[in-house]
Amino acid sequence: MSNAVQNVWKHADSTPHAIALRVGKDEWSYAETRACIMRAATFLRARGARKGGRVLIVLPTSPEFVWTYYGALSLGAVAVTVNTMSAPREIEYFIRDAECDIAVGYEGSETALLPAVAATGRPCSILSPGAFSTAEVGERSSTGSYTDLPGDEPAVLLYTSGTTGSPKGAVLTHDNLLACAKSQSEVQAIGPDDRMGTALPLFHVFGQASVMSSVHHVGASLSLLRPFSGAGMIEMAAAHELTAMAGVPTMWNEMLHAETDVTAEQLGALRLCVSGGATLPLAVAAAFRERFGAQVMDGYGLSETTGTASGRRQGAPPKEGSVGSAMPGCTIAIFGPDHQPVADGVVGEVAIDGPVVMREYWNRPDATADVRAGSWFLTGDLGRMDADGDLWIVGRTKDLIIRGGYNVYPREVEEVLYSHPDVLEAAVIGVPDERLGEEIAAVVVTQPGRHVDLAALRAWLEERLSTYKVPRIYHLCDELPKGSTGKILKRALDPDAVIKDGVRVTQSR
Repeated sequence: MSNAVQNVWKHADSTPHAIALRVGKDEWSYAETRACIMRAATFLRARGARKGGRVLIVLPTSPEFVWTYYGALSLGAVAVTVNTMSAPREIEYFIRDAECDIAVGYEGSETALLPAVAATGRPCSILSPGAFSTAEVGERSSTGSYTDLPGDEPAVLLYTSGTTGSPKGAVLTHDNLLACAKSQSEVQAIGPDDRMGTALPLFHVFGQASVMSSVHHVGASLSLLRPFSGAGMIEMAAAHELTAMAGVPTMWNEMLHAETDVTAEQLGALRLCVSGGATLPLAVAAAFRERFGAQVMDGYGLSETTGTASGRRQGAPPKEGSVGSAMPGCTIAIFGPDHQPVADGVVGEVAIDGPVVMREYWNRPDATADVRAGSWFLTGDLGRMDADGDLWIVGRTKDLIIRGGYNVYPREVEEVLYSHPDVLEAAVIGVPDERLGEEIAAVVVTQPGRHVDLAALRAWLEERLSTYKVPRIYHLCDELPKGSTGKILKRALDPDAVIKDGVRVTQSR
């Protein structure tokens, strides 16, 4: 029997005055945090939340998210955490598909939620900043308990992005969350004296499982920033004397180029920077370390694996481009089309087994079966491993570009583009081509105030890549489409529009 909130209760008993949560100049101890969670649980129960029922949570990164999320879990309810930028149609879909009992939103961002709950007839509550705070709860010590559950009971329902068909809800159990917290904190060597900061959306698996649950697993403190800005994140790191930060590649890139007076010396406590959500360009990691003195380490995971699969252990020598080796308790393999392991160094589909793998897709047995090969979860990602078990992600199976019979992995081309001094961001996609089947296109955002000569850029790439891997079509734009976590959304790039608006560079200088 267990519950994913059990670690918060444990630390509220053993170290009640230790800081669990910080936002700006406000902070809450573990005892105060538990009191806020219990008030949230009482609030939710009074409005229809129940053991085994689903609670739709449409809240931004905030103390209210933390308390509402843990409050739902403490009741034995299932938290359905969704993007605060979702449209009414999307929210209505989540409510109906998950069969939610109630919905909870946030003051100032409830515009899309209200029409959705009106269409479904579900009860809805809109929280104001400060809801469930210790000022309302009082200073009393609350020792009430949480609901004990079998470890394989659902705790969270996370909807995938729905790149094909309707979004599917990945069912994560209490044991999944606890296993993620244990492995992440072990690999990152996080302890009760650490201070982790993030601006990640907590409705996403990276923020809520890999970061928040791991921090509270060991009794450390979590600093939250909203909205994200590169300068704001660096300044919070200095003000809160953070020992660790977590973000996605675009966040590290923005921090790297932030206009701030904070120096590497002021970030002297910072020892750990964790990147996830997508592969971090090597050039960004190297430049960040040079400017701020901290090494950004890549990891790998998916919603279906509780945000956890591989990572690099503290003190382990880095391997260029690797996302580390399997996390404790996990096993990673590279499969060929027959779902059998391939040789070291051969590219295939990444498969994962272990205690972090989801139980199922909600009410979708066929979809669940499609991503299973025995106990293995088939990720749809392309990767390779070396003899040491270190993993490299080279792209998605659906992102693979086949140009004239040659396989081109966009990630490899993007890595080279990111190392160009005039390139800020880049995305490489395949576009239709009558002769070759597919042609390679690069969508590029330049550094502020810089100009890129496309023929010169192609020539520069030809010095670093095989000819067949070099893009022939280039589209310069002001920004790339991004999701709620800051991850670049290639699926939002229309190949026809890229062909129309791009420039075909047939010769290099």
